[in-house]
Amino acid sequence: MALKITLEKSLIGRLEKQKKTAASLGLKKIGDFTVQEDSAAVKGKIEVIKHMVRVENA
Repeated sequence: MALKITLEKSLIGRLEKQKKTAASLGLKKIGDFTVQEDSAAVKGKIEVIKHMVRVENA
């Protein structure tokens, strides 16, 4: 199963860890989305920035 992850809030003023996590998922600006495999590593990354992204099944 795959997850579609969309960045909905700005990265400006966020913690460096959150910016790097978003970048590791391929998210740079509002509206960017990526499709990732549903794995423990990806779920951990989503947990760090859950307040800034929307996650859907793809």
